[in-house]
Amino acid sequence: MNGYDLIDEAFIDTSPDVVWKFLIAELRGAARWWVPHNTFEPGSVPPDQVGGEVRVTVHTKGVDKGGMKLRFSSRTRMADPERRLAADYFEGVFLGSNEFVLDPVDGGRRTRLSMRFNATPQGFLRQLSRVADLGLQHSKATQEAFANLNALVGGEPASGRSTR
Repeated sequence: MNGYDLIDEAFIDTSPDVVWKFLIAELRGAARWWVPHNTFEPGSVPPDQVGGEVRVTVHTKGVDKGGMKLRFSSRTRMADPERRLAADYFEGVFLGSNEFVLDPVDGGRRTRLSMRFNATPQGFLRQLSRVADLGLQHSKATQEAFANLNALVGGEPASGRSTR
């Protein structure tokens, strides 16, 4: 396995400005909707500004449940509020990039939220990727996070899909 190029998306039952607010809050460490799989620790520059850094921890068995913790860091390359956030993974178990895109639907009452994960595992994770489907695990965790976000903003469970 050389790397992953995955796109996960879901329809969130609120406007892009609200989704953006919750996305940025999560990347700033709110731990409200990506938990138990991922937690985020922001650097000194906020994640919604170019140059903003976020340390990502993937909790393989869930937060505070033991198991492997996979860590990597991202740096914001592009931020277009309420539309797009792109970052590069520059250190840790993944190198590559991610991009969140928010598209208004239903006259702006709903949002199609997508995340593109384009990354290559490093170190021991490269070896593990030969025997475990890390891409599938990433998509499952992302879809669960999107469903949590939708429930948090008052919607029904998000309908999502993954492309691999």
